[in-house]
Amino acid sequence: MNKKKQLAIPSAVYTVWIAGFIVIPLCMVFYYGLTDAGGAFTLSNILAMAGEQHRKALFLSILLSLASTLICLILAYPLAMILSGMNVSRHSFIVLIFILPMWMNSLLRTLAWQTLLEKTGVINGILAWLNLPQLRIINTPAAIILGMVYNFLPFMVLPIYNVLVKIDRDIVNAARDLGANGAQTFLWITLPLSLPGVFSGIIMVFIPALTTFVISTLLGGSKILLIGNIIEQEFTQTDNWNMGSGLSIVLMLFIILTMAAQSVTERKTNY
Repeated sequence: MNKKKQLAIPSAVYTVWIAGFIVIPLCMVFYYGLTDAGGAFTLSNILAMAGEQHRKALFLSILLSLASTLICLILAYPLAMILSGMNVSRHSFIVLIFILPMWMNSLLRTLAWQTLLEKTGVINGILAWLNLPQLRIINTPAAIILGMVYNFLPFMVLPIYNVLVKIDRDIVNAARDLGANGAQTFLWITLPLSLPGVFSGIIMVFIPALTTFVISTLLGGSKILLIGNIIEQEFTQTDNWNMGSGLSIVLMLFIILTMAAQSVTERKTNY
């Protein structure tokens, strides 16, 4: 009985936390998204996503998110393999160094890239001193992708790394003993066994990249609007909570469908 009471207190705190910071905010989003300024039920806020501006912003967000996710995957997989192949005493320290920037606020990291990439920034200053052509990457989609890759790359590396280090080396060695070369061992052993980490990394990069608005604001300027920027502006600039909530519901449903598709794909792959 005492143990039940001891467990009840942490459970109650956790329940209050979920209700206060997850359930209630979601209910507010659905309330504002499904009502107009007068409180009457409407679907116009959700259907507004079909408008030209919102549709273009969503398409651009998906495109840049897919590009940044693909680049993160291309960079992260070899790095995760290198880290997993090191001995324990070395790779633990290297992994710590790699994730250390994650402890810094993402806004500060993005501001640092803005300082580096702007027309009168550090990089162009060095290029001008060397009499080399200057970079004109700030306020472009390329700058946004660069910021996404820099901020979200660790979220791709860590899931893949965690899966790779758990792969039984005896399985890999057995494949080598049976005559498989390095490429065959990777394609038929390592890659299939690491797919759960790959799928997790894709979701962990794609979703924050799709919903970001800070990176696109600082590195893309006011000329490039992603769906996250439009939703943020509806809440902070136009004070239209109903429209912002409606667009958020559509984006939330899109993310849920993406995660469901990833789950189905992962389940079929495991079979």
